[in-house]
Amino acid sequence: MSTKKNPDSPTSDAERSWRLHRRLVRIGKAMMLAGVIVVFIHWLAHLEAFGPGQPGGWLDLAVGYPAGGLLAMLGAILAGRKRPKSS
Repeated sequence: MSTKKNPDSPTSDAERSWRLHRRLVRIGKAMMLAGVIVVFIHWLAHLEAFGPGQPGGWLDLAVGYPAGGLLAMLGAILAGRKRPKSS
């Protein structure tokens, strides 16, 4: 007694939409976490926790706080998605 779902049924579209939504929200949360980690590591580098010396100028501008902030912001946009509408 196997119950196969019709791939053209609206419930499978709703389930697929819900799974995609949840996956994007999880990716967004992971991106926010990655952004926080980048900012934290960059802050520790400024405190010279990894040895003497500061990050170079371009590295400081491109990889430091701006990259961490951008990751966190893009992650927040993905994680803040609205629920898919059920038709």
